[in-house]
Amino acid sequence: MVCLLLGLPLAGQSVDVPSAARAVDEHYNRLTSLKGSFIEIYKGPSALRSESGALWLKKPGRMRWEYHEPREKLFLTDSENAYFYVPGEPQARKASLRKIDDIRSPLRYLLGKTKLAKELDGLSFAPDVAPLQAGGAVLRGVPKGMTDRISEVLLEISPAHQITRIVMQGVDGTTTDFRFSDMHENIPLQDSLFRFSPPPGVRIVQDDQVAQ
Repeated sequence: MVCLLLGLPLAGQSVDVPSAARAVDEHYNRLTSLKGSFIEIYKGPSALRSESGALWLKKPGRMRWEYHEPREKLFLTDSENAYFYVPGEPQARKASLRKIDDIRSPLRYLLGKTKLAKELDGLSFAPDVAPLQAGGAVLRGVPKGMTDRISEVLLEISPAHQITRIVMQGVDGTTTDFRFSDMHENIPLQDSLFRFSPPPGVRIVQDDQVAQ
């Protein structure tokens, strides 16, 4: 990761929101690929779930989420379609990327030419939310096109302009918290990593509600 924003720490918020967002935009718009680890924590009125695994991203529009704990699952996109499969089940689910409304979709911020200020209404610093990593800062906003499901998104930004955490507050009171670590950028990734090949005997079923 390269240069700090004008050499100033985000945690001190000595830069304005447009400058901080622009630095993140420029960082990710230069990326072609990303590999890392993730933890996904879901909190609901009567539920608490933590899952973890590995994540690969490659432009344009390709993602591979391999869930390892507490059980194996796969969520994959190949620029046109999304697939969700749990090993051992008789079918995998498929949906057009244009139609799905998946909780992981905010990672589109990392997959193409975009601007946070255009993706998130009311983009601002969140001084009431402490960053998990020293030197970071937290931005908040309301995601366009998801207001029926998501009331707010929090983005934790490292001093090197990486998005290290995405927290989505649901309108139903649920929270989904993605935490990213061990990230490696612009590394060679084979296209085959983002192609879904069902195991023998597994059917692919069209389902525009592909989700966990």
